Amino acid sequence: MAGDTPIRVGILTVSDGCAAGVREDRSGEAIAVWAAARGFEVAARAVVPDQVSRIASVLLEWCDRLGLDLVLTTGGTGFGPRDVTPEATWPLVRREAPGISEAIRLRGREKTPYAALSRGLAGIRGKTLVVNLPGGTGGVGDGLDVLDPLAEHAVALLRGETPPHDPPATPGGAPPIMGGVR
Repeated sequence: MAGDTPIRVGILTVSDGCAAGVREDRSGEAIAVWAAARGFEVAARAVVPDQVSRIASVLLEWCDRLGLDLVLTTGGTGFGPRDVTPEATWPLVRREAPGISEAIRLRGREKTPYAALSRGLAGIRGKTLVVNLPGGTGGVGDGLDVLDPLAEHAVALLRGETPPHDPPATPGGAPPIMGGVR
């Protein structure tokens, strides 16, 4: 939780199959479970087909009208002809956050070389962080692993708060490596 107000999350599943009701939205559900486990409020959730106008419409609504803190999309980030989530997102974000999308791809590359084919991006619109995650549950899991130590800090900064800048502890309780020295 950034400050005293819960982080308000939007989950947008981009999938022709899920939108048509022929496929279950497992990736969106994985994001909802992740958010709830952290005490975040899932304030909006939708499923849309792989269409730029439909994706952009929801993103604008959630960022501008609802003022959500964090919008996570899942799906439509690959090389397929209908994978258009980055094209819908790019014109709407005002500031890029390339380190997030790069870290998500790097995390995925630990498991599959195909993670490099994800074109997902991350950026800021107003006070909302928007992150495109892959459509599969594995790619979503990798993205959520990356966001785990970042989401609260990023939202606090976007809210104008001044959170501590001490890096989070590394697994096992060892201090993070700084400049090659522990």
